[in-house]
Order: sequence, then C-alpha cells, then structure tokens
Amino acid sequence: MTLAEWPRRVAALGQFHVEDVAHPQLSRDDEHHLRVLRARAGDEVVVTSGAGEWALCRVSDAGLILSEGPHVDPPLAQTTLYMAPVKGERSEWAVAKATEVGLARLVPLLSARVQVNLKADKRERVLSRWRRVATEAANQCRRTWDLVIDDPVTPAEVDGDVAVCDFSGGASWAGVVAVAVGPEGGWSLEEWGRERRRVGLGPTVLRGETAAVVASSLMAFQAGRWGFTLDDGEMSNDEITR
Repeated sequence: MTLAEWPRRVAALGQFHVEDVAHPQLSRDDEHHLRVLRARAGDEVVVTSGAGEWALCRVSDAGLILSEGPHVDPPLAQTTLYMAPVKGERSEWAVAKATEVGLARLVPLLSARVQVNLKADKRERVLSRWRRVATEAANQCRRTWDLVIDDPVTPAEVDGDVAVCDFSGGASWAGVVAVAVGPEGGWSLEEWGRERRRVGLGPTVLRGETAAVVASSLMAFQAGRWGFTLDDGEMSNDEITR
C-alpha cells in the first residue's frame, strides 16, 4: 500500500466485503447500507475479499464499477488472543476493538470461571455474531484481512508457548505473539503450569474486555507498524487523517 492509495481508502464512502474483488457484487444487506449512506453515482467505495485483496470502485446505477485495483495488502502480523468471554455485549466490543488494532486471530477460551454459556446449542450463534462484528469493524477501519475467530478451547488445549496475562507477570512483552486473558473471576489455581510465561497488563485491575484490547494492542505494537506497511515511507495516524 502506498501513501497515495491510503488517503483514498480513508476518504471512500465505505468498505464492503465481496466474493470477487475483480467483479464486485454487493449482498442485499450491503446494497441497503449503501442506500442508507445516500450513495450517489460516482461516489467511491472500497471492496475487499477479507483475504488481503481490495479495490476501489465507483457507484453507478448498474452497480459497482472497478476504478482501481485489485491490490493485495501484506499479511498481518500473526498475533493470537485467547479470550475468556465476558457477559453481555462486552465480548463483542472487545472483538471489534481487537480487530481495529490489528489482531490476526482470536480463540474463545473456556476457562474454569467463565460465566458465559458457550455450549454447543448456543456456540454457533455467538461465534457467528462475533464474526459479523469483526467484519463490520474491519470495514470501518479499512482492514482487508479478516479477523480469524476459531472454535473455543480449554486452557489444557492451549499450546505451551502461549503466554498468560497475570498480575505476577513481567513487564516485557518482547516476543509475545500469542497470549491468554482471563475471565472476570480470574484464573483458577489449576489452569496453568508453573513453567507458563506470564506477562502483566499494568498496575490496575482491568475488566475482561479492556484486558483483551490492551493485550491485542501490545502484541500489535511489538510486532511493528501495527499490522500494515506503507510502501512510501513511514506515516503516523495523525498524518493520515490530516
């Protein structure tokens, strides 16, 4: 992505997911959204496949007309968050914000003190909702790689090289690309072995959804450039929005 392309993507009327970036066809819901946005002929939008591909299109009476692209963004830094779900809509808020800061993969974590029901009869509905929220957040922030949301696991199924957020953890996040954040009631004593790396999230007690976003942000920052690269030199968020 170049400095010339990025402002156009930011200034576009919106971003939409399509099956084929080279021949964009909006879903019925997205066509309705475009009408809600009061799109006019000639307005520019971004389309993406969710796998890094994107293009700029012009709105017309006949549908979307490709105006530039397709292009492919570099892959995201491969960061993974194991997140214990929290009550209400706070998990969805965490999913949206983690998407915005560049998290690549999210895995629901069924730790001992989780108070959210993710049994089989409810699991697919919840995960479907999370994926929809992640897609909406990706479109809002012009992200072209979808957040991968996997099926839930228990702590016993988490790889040994995954760090755990804990008050006893160290301040250094160097090398951390996968981390687990706990539920509102904290971890039980039996969930993690003594050899597991532990990292801290600061001197205050964070809510579960806040911990998830802070952990995602720290991993993205450590990975460098917050998950995307501009080809024509460095540019800060402030410079992008001017």
